Amino acid sequence: MNYMNSIIEYKGYHTKIEFEAETETLRGKIEGINDYIDFEANTIPDIIKEFHAAVDDYLDFCVEVGKKPEKD
Repeated sequence: MNYMNSIIEYKGYHTKIEFEAETETLRGKIEGINDYIDFEANTIPDIIKEFHAAVDDYLDFCVEVGKKPEKD
């Protein structure tokens, strides 16, 4: 399986995007936190939107449960 890697940042959070050629799917997870939050999409604009949504959802969840958001 061949992957191409790319790191993007949003609100101080990072992800490494991997491309799986066999399924033509882009995948990522928020790096540097203990919670496992992943996302996927089929286009570059969509994977960026999914990453932003995952970070925003994580931050909203932390507020909701009274947890301090982690950051690497």
